[in-house]
Amino acid sequence: MQVRVLLQITPDDGAPGSVDEIAAWDKTATVAEDIGLSLAEGKKLLSAAQRRIVEAQAAAWVEGRRCCDDCGRRAILKGRHPIVYHTLFGDVALASPRFHRCRCRGNIGAATNSPLVTIIPHHVAPERLYLEARWASLVPYATAAELLADVLPIATGANATTVRQHVLRVAERLEAELPADKCTFMTGVPADWADLPIPDGRIVVGLDGGYVRDWDERKTNFEVIVGRSMPEDGPSRYLGFVHGHDRKPKRRLIDVLESQGVQANQDITFLTDGGKEILALTDRISPCSEHVLDWFHITMKITVLGQFVKGVAHLDALAGAQLEEDLARIKWKLWHGNSIEALELIDRFENDVSDIRADYPNLRKFEVLAREFGVYIASNAESLINYGERYRAGERISSAFVEATVNAVVSKRFAKKQQMQWTRTGAHLLLQTRTRTLDGTLRSAFERWYPGMANDNVDHAHQIQVA
Repeated sequence: MQVRVLLQITPDDGAPGSVDEIAAWDKTATVAEDIGLSLAEGKKLLSAAQRRIVEAQAAAWVEGRRCCDDCGRRAILKGRHPIVYHTLFGDVALASPRFHRCRCRGNIGAATNSPLVTIIPHHVAPERLYLEARWASLVPYATAAELLADVLPIATGANATTVRQHVLRVAERLEAELPADKCTFMTGVPADWADLPIPDGRIVVGLDGGYVRDWDERKTNFEVIVGRSMPEDGPSRYLGFVHGHDRKPKRRLIDVLESQGVQANQDITFLTDGGKEILALTDRISPCSEHVLDWFHITMKITVLGQFVKGVAHLDALAGAQLEEDLARIKWKLWHGNSIEALELIDRFENDVSDIRADYPNLRKFEVLAREFGVYIASNAESLINYGERYRAGERISSAFVEATVNAVVSKRFAKKQQMQWTRTGAHLLLQTRTRTLDGTLRSAFERWYPGMANDNVDHAHQIQVA
């Protein structure tokens, strides 16, 4: 069976366009894999069609902008320089003409102009840029390039370096859109806040830190802070930045909350591990916000102390039983938000640990951890709540979901187990595209930059006539 694919491009003036054969091959069906188009044949067909379409569109664009807007005289060609337009369906080589400035304009404006530069300044199609940013936010740059080359006819030009450059360019554009002002919802007159519309409900924001291996100082790590904002009704949003590198962390958090419709009279609960950096981030964000030391981190520290208590019990059963009882009472007081009595019990627990006479090899470490636990609870005493009461009311008391967020945002892409190394700038920029990919807002950013993408799969698709 002989298969021929013809392409006809009709100019805007309605004149009959030429019919070109873009692909032809013999298709004999002897086995299952011969039926229909193969991936290689589909790539070749798409690449050929894309090349003809782009060449025709580029020629029409240039011709439509060659005449002077003032006098109508055709511009004089100075020369052509080659460019490559990277699209989803192949890289198209174009000859970009450069025209002299019209004589009627004298010395006003640039001496030459290149019409193609105005429509494709970065030489990459928006949809390809979007797919590269999306895929490279989920998998390593090299893997994203391989995936693109596997399913699309872009084998030439798809490599880790190019993909990385494109992704960082997208992230830099997202960063440029983040304004420097407004670091709080506590603006205006407090009396006016009561006149605001009734908010939809409480928003819970979980924030936590993770660590990424440093490229410059290979034996050290730097901290990234990630978070997830979860309204009662509506989609969640992710947040991520490199601590110390980002100059607008509060503005970034405000931007996420604003995208979810937060206003000054909105109840916001910040669940964190009590770290100073995160406390500073949430300070004075909103007049109706509260900071809560999450139960997950409290129980995690108590569990660690419990392991040391078991070690003591093996050597001194009486001392171990007393310490175990003290820990249980401390946990009970904290669960009910009784910080004063909990701190008193913690102080006694520290003294009991110091009085241990058993020959316990990890005693010194046990004493340090017990002391640090006391400091941790005392430093966050104002953030302790009645966890039992809130838990029975069906409200969140733990940022365990943020631990999952840290894994989703940091560990799975930044390959903590493989010890991948990152620069602070590279990690921070990738976090911006990754968080938007995970919460589904990356596409909306591209549709804002390139409005045509919003209707690409709706209005244009039904116009295609298939015989």
